[in-house]
Amino acid sequence: MVFDVGVVPFNPDGWGPPENPSAPPLLGGAVATASIPFAPFSRSDKLGRIADWTRNPGHPGAHAAASRDSIFDFTSTDDSLAAAAEDSSFSLVDAKPPPRHPRFGPKWRFNQRPQLPQRRDEEVEAKRREAEKERARRERHYQNHRSHHHQGFRGNQASQAKPSVDIQPDWTMLEQIPFANFTKLSFAVNDQPEDLLVCGAVESYDRTYDRVNPKTQRRLERFKNRHFFKITTTDDPIIRRLAEEDKATVFATDAILAALMCTPRSILSWDIVVQRVGNKLFFDKRDGGQLDLLTVNETAQEQLPENKDDINSAHSLAVEATYINQNFSQQVLVRDGEKVTFDEPNPFATENEEAAPVCYRYRRWKLDDNISIIARCEVHAAGADPSGARQFLTLNALNEFDPKITGVDWKQKLESQRGAVLATELKNNANKLARWTAQALLSGADMMKLGYVSRVQPRDHFNHSILTVMGYKPRDFAAQINLNTANMWGIVKSLVDICMKFEEGKYVLVKDPAKPQLRIYQVPNDAFENDYVEEPLPEEEQVRPATDDVDATAEEMDAAAEAEANKATTQGGEGEKSAEAAAA
Repeated sequence: MVFDVGVVPFNPDGWGPPENPSAPPLLGGAVATASIPFAPFSRSDKLGRIADWTRNPGHPGAHAAASRDSIFDFTSTDDSLAAAAEDSSFSLVDAKPPPRHPRFGPKWRFNQRPQLPQRRDEEVEAKRREAEKERARRERHYQNHRSHHHQGFRGNQASQAKPSVDIQPDWTMLEQIPFANFTKLSFAVNDQPEDLLVCGAVESYDRTYDRVNPKTQRRLERFKNRHFFKITTTDDPIIRRLAEEDKATVFATDAILAALMCTPRSILSWDIVVQRVGNKLFFDKRDGGQLDLLTVNETAQEQLPENKDDINSAHSLAVEATYINQNFSQQVLVRDGEKVTFDEPNPFATENEEAAPVCYRYRRWKLDDNISIIARCEVHAAGADPSGARQFLTLNALNEFDPKITGVDWKQKLESQRGAVLATELKNNANKLARWTAQALLSGADMMKLGYVSRVQPRDHFNHSILTVMGYKPRDFAAQINLNTANMWGIVKSLVDICMKFEEGKYVLVKDPAKPQLRIYQVPNDAFENDYVEEPLPEEEQVRPATDDVDATAEEMDAAAEAEANKATTQGGEGEKSAEAAAA
């Protein structure tokens, strides 16, 4: 059998077969038919597949001719030339989208469509995180187990915190006021306060500290020779004189009023003693009480350790913050400058001691026709505005003890992100900053200076550095921290009205350590008077001082030695040794 190649028609006029070709026998002796499709090509085109035998017909019911023609159909949507071009430039790429980490939980796990295999590990991890969050939420709920909750309150502290004063069995609880009641109060004091008396002297503020930054920080000095007075209301001779003159019905200090005004922001327990004498009220603090110390990280989420031996415990940091504020208020003053004196000298200082320069302003507010308040307010320094007018300033300092606990390193962030540092302090020390602002408003200060003081080393609580000092106007800062003046006076007015209904006697306001509420107890009149007085020892157990009655002491020693000598004559040599030891 001979294989017949056949005849290929020649087209002398151009490229491709002739327009009217004859029908010679082709390959295999077949005859060309018009049913074979033809696609014209250009010389610049690439030749693709001649026939696509992988073509899938439209549907099984299509006739054989259509299926056969589709094999050679190059004019359909699946263009072989385009496919060839794509094949030539084909490169393998990963079309899988990158995994997205959900912000608020894996939302895609709620999709009912088949999940991709690469997302199964992420789903397992997300479920594990959700389980941990649920476990932590249940643990917090178990530790809190309280009916009320207010902003910044740490529930896990409730089981360990103790009241600031020991509640005695003979005390009678009269009132129990939730903090939610305080937030709704509002009272506007229409009249401006009246300065009845101004005492003491202040020095000028050193403006060079406004240019201090973490790169040019200054070491905090210690002022051991200057005395700082924390005199309560009833021990103030000026307030006693004003009370005798019947100048007001309620008497307090700016620190006590600020504590009352910022009651809803407090977390730790504190107490204030109230004495009703006739038609007058005296708000006092206990010596060595909670109000004498400054709190640190009171409103933070993390609880500070309670061990007093730890330098980062709540008590140690409170003592450290108090001394930092005292030293800072003296260091930022002009050394050996002229003092600004007032009507009377410092009422608490003696002639032989150096008192810290403080101005005491005794101011009176009229709440209504029957009630007026006199408070002793403190101003720490004097200054001048750009026009040259005198300004009064209050000086306070925030302290950093460990950047790992607070989460913000002041030495790195203060210069570039002051707002973030202040926001962190407003979150961790909301009550302390609110009290300072309230005291500045009560004293009528024109500016309040906030210093940022940090430890030189995190484990060294004796050496500190001043990183920077910022100044704020009290009213602007109060608006910034959402401190409402009408609400502040509303709290004071409500407490004064409650205490005015009581009979004459002594009462105590105690902040509950575990719940956001204030309790009022009636206590005996002699309560807190002998808190720090040691009971004398029995007379036979008292030790006589060596300097008192030396002759009598010598006679007693001689009598004892003679008695030992007589005993030695009856007991022999051992008695002699005992006598010598006794005589020695």
